[in-house]
Amino acid sequence: MNESSPIRRETAREYRTADPVPTTPVRRRTKFGRWMLALLILGGVGAVAHRTYDARQKPAGETAQAPGPGGPGRGGRPGEMKQAVGVAPIVSGDMPVVLQGLGTVTPLATVSIRSQISGYLTKIGFREGQMVKEGDFLAQIDPRPYEALLAQYQGQLARDQALLQNSKLDLQRYQTLNRQDSISKQNVDTQAALVKQNEGTVAADQALVDQQKLNLTYARIVAPVEGRVGLRQVDLGNYITAGSTNIVVVTQLRPISVVFTLPEDDVARVMRRVREGAKLTVRAYDRSDQHEIATGRLDTVDNQIDTTTGTVKLRAMFENEDEALFPNQFVNARLTVETIRSAALVPNAAILRGTPGTYVYLMDGDEKVTVRPIKTGETDGVNTVVLSGLAPGDRVVTDGTDRLREGAPVRVVGHQTGPQAAGPATGAPGATLPSTPAAGAPAQTGSGETAQEHRGRRRQAQ
Repeated sequence: MNESSPIRRETAREYRTADPVPTTPVRRRTKFGRWMLALLILGGVGAVAHRTYDARQKPAGETAQAPGPGGPGRGGRPGEMKQAVGVAPIVSGDMPVVLQGLGTVTPLATVSIRSQISGYLTKIGFREGQMVKEGDFLAQIDPRPYEALLAQYQGQLARDQALLQNSKLDLQRYQTLNRQDSISKQNVDTQAALVKQNEGTVAADQALVDQQKLNLTYARIVAPVEGRVGLRQVDLGNYITAGSTNIVVVTQLRPISVVFTLPEDDVARVMRRVREGAKLTVRAYDRSDQHEIATGRLDTVDNQIDTTTGTVKLRAMFENEDEALFPNQFVNARLTVETIRSAALVPNAAILRGTPGTYVYLMDGDEKVTVRPIKTGETDGVNTVVLSGLAPGDRVVTDGTDRLREGAPVRVVGHQTGPQAAGPATGAPGATLPSTPAAGAPAQTGSGETAQEHRGRRRQAQ
């Protein structure tokens, strides 16, 4: 027993000094598994509770929405919301072909009134801004100096006329004596020359008299044309020099013209209509191009194209009875060249451009759209002529096109115009207005379902 005791003690010592068994990782794995199991149980309880809540909130009789007839790729994904859109019908109508250019109101006559003689301004016969007719009195220049000159020249004329008469009588006497051989031929010829000289003097005196009479006429200034007088540029009592001082400006307003330009590419179309004898209508719009000011007729086309701008000038005449057009006013001129009759018209809001080219979203039934490529023609800024791709009676999407695609489900809302409208517009007789949810009711989405139902369907789809 004593001999074996050291061995047993050594063995026990070796056993005690050996490495301990690693138990810590095992405990960690056990705790992690328990946490995962708890999370799975909580997740399952939450899913069951959510399904139960959705089932309680879902109205009785509501069924799940089936996918579109074309499958997810065409008719829409299962449960996809319908996009709210506005539509308009394709109608048949007349489309005017309008050419637009920038223009300026140009009076047919703008006259600067200046005195043709020098003198003091003694009278003014107009008010600033007054409408005057041709021949109306405007101003008076002091006529007394010209009246005095007229009297002087008339006296010279009378004296020279007397001398002429005397020289003619002497010529007759000389001619009688010459026939009796009592005087030489030289004396007769000299007297005849004196008669010619006196006749010239009388003619010069008569011209001076006529000139002074004309100056007296110029002393009274009258309106040369019918129009509106502007602001007075000289005051009463001022000395006016002939041809150098503007008294006032008279501008003709009725009728009046608009000179505008068109690109050289449009000249051939316009000239063809002019040669046919057509009376082309021109409408003048304001600077913002929103309000029509007046309507007139094309009068003439310039005889050459401006090489610096590549445009040609045209003149349109306007009666302007209401004086809506004002001289030098900037306007936008619209020339109606011709009218396309019974054309298919599509609203410009429905026209899109992209990979298919020019296209529209065409209503395929009442709840789906399809992409339809089209070819377009003339436009008036609101509607466009459809050359191919659409026919009168078709309905196209005009509002809400940003999220559409081929075969997308839609629901028509908003106002619809035209004889081909699918139903009454909102607010019209017979229209159904959207109801307002009661207080505390679940919020509704665009398709009429509650927000909770919409989130649930999205989770199921995922």
